[in-house]
Order: sequence, then structure tokens, then C-alpha cells
Amino acid sequence: MVTAAGVQTFVREEGEGPDVLCLHGVPVSSYLYRKVLPELAARRCRGIAFDLPGLGFADRPAHLDYSWTGLAQWSGELVEALELDAVHLVLHDIGGPVGLLLAAHLGGRVRSITLLNTIVDPVTFTPPPVMFPFSIPLVGRVWLRFTLDPVFIALMRWQGVADRSVSADELLAHRRLLLAGDGGAAFLKIMRSFEHTEEVASRMRQGLHEAARRQVVWGERDPALRLDRYGEVAREAAAVDTIHRLPGKHFLQEDCAPAVAERVASLVHANA
Repeated sequence: MVTAAGVQTFVREEGEGPDVLCLHGVPVSSYLYRKVLPELAARRCRGIAFDLPGLGFADRPAHLDYSWTGLAQWSGELVEALELDAVHLVLHDIGGPVGLLLAAHLGGRVRSITLLNTIVDPVTFTPPPVMFPFSIPLVGRVWLRFTLDPVFIALMRWQGVADRSVSADELLAHRRLLLAGDGGAAFLKIMRSFEHTEEVASRMRQGLHEAARRQVVWGERDPALRLDRYGEVAREAAAVDTIHRLPGKHFLQEDCAPAVAERVASLVHANA
């Protein structure tokens, strides 16, 4: 457990080598990277993942700014608390906007950025139908309350996880961590605090280009952030020629952990 700016969170880390900081999105936590970190360690990297405030084992203070900008500012405090200098960022889901805003703050300390099924242009982003109700006051609380265990498992398999070897218990762990402590109240604040402005988009583009090395890795079966739309937006924003396609859905960390780690490590060690 580590405290930054008065908010305590849970940090996972494994391995030795360049620091690879992995940011998760919603409705998950650093638990999503439990398979990726040992794979990074096996590839001479120090994999680090933490729970964003309001999710996982992190504190869920009512007063916190749960916007992407607020979460990025807090993440910057955590980077200092962890005494990280040069970092390689792995960004997934809303960890993309948060991580790119963090990169704009860190500047030249960001060595590389890997984009995984994430949001790069918030102006044109439309929340997928399964997540949209969470952004509506009252409706979000009702939708969350009635997303019971069987429904949650079904949604995760439909939208997020193609690998049938991922057990129901593993999928339900994501739900337990989502609801822990506050019944998901902080998660709903995050969902109501998305920033779709051009100002935020501009700062995200600045953050993306702080890293000299960039790549896009995408689950080609993602029905929510589709490869042909959002993957292409990410590729153009990153100014790269190739999208590294993997045979997974939205949560590539569940479907393709070794392949994700291999792509990340290859970028981290490029020209080393």
C-alpha cells in the first residue's frame, strides 16, 4: 500500500529493469495486470500497476476529483511517491486519457507509450452501450445494482474476454473489487466525469508525443472499442504505420498476457 496526496492505493510490481507503469481503466483495477507483470519480469522489465482512486483497493474519498484530469494529477503524485524517474507507459481503456495527461505532466521522463484498446480522441469518443448507463445519475446506480454476478460474467465474456480458460471466479474478482467499500459510488463518479473537450484532447496529444517511441496494440475482436474505428484513431494519433493486432477482445491482459508483454518489452528495449 502506498499513499500519494493523502490517498492510499495498492501497487503491484514484479521484476527488475526499466520501469513499465501500467494503467487500467473501468470497471477494473490493477488486478487486470496480474498475468502481464510476471511476463514483463521474464522480459527484463520491472512491471508496475496500481489501482486508480475509486477502484480496486484504492481509497474512495468523496471529495476527490474523479475526472481524467484529476486522476492524472493524482497519478503524477503517485509517480513521485514511488520515486520513478524514466517510465514506459502501458495505457488501457480510460487509462489512456489519464495516462496521456500524466505523460504531458511528466514530459521527457516518458520513454515509450503502448496504447492498448484505449481512448485517444475524447472529442469523437462515444461510450459503448453497455457502459453508457453508468454515466447517467440514478440510472447508473440502478444499472450497477442489477448487474449481478451472472450478468457481469456474461457481459465480461461478451465484451471483454475471449479466452474461455479465464474462470468465472477470476471475472467475479473484478466485480468484487469494483464494489468494495462503497458499492461502486466512486466508479459512478468516474463514469460521470469523462472530459470530451478539445482542450483535454490537445493535452492528450501533447502527452502522446512526449514519448519518442510509441506503438498501438489492439484486440481485434473488441466489440466496444473497435479496431477499424478506435484502433485507427490511435494509430493516426501516435503517427505509427502499424497496429499490432492480437486475437482478443477488450481486456487483452486477460486474453493475451504473454503477447502484450512481448510487444511492450520489444518497445522498451528497442535501441537500448
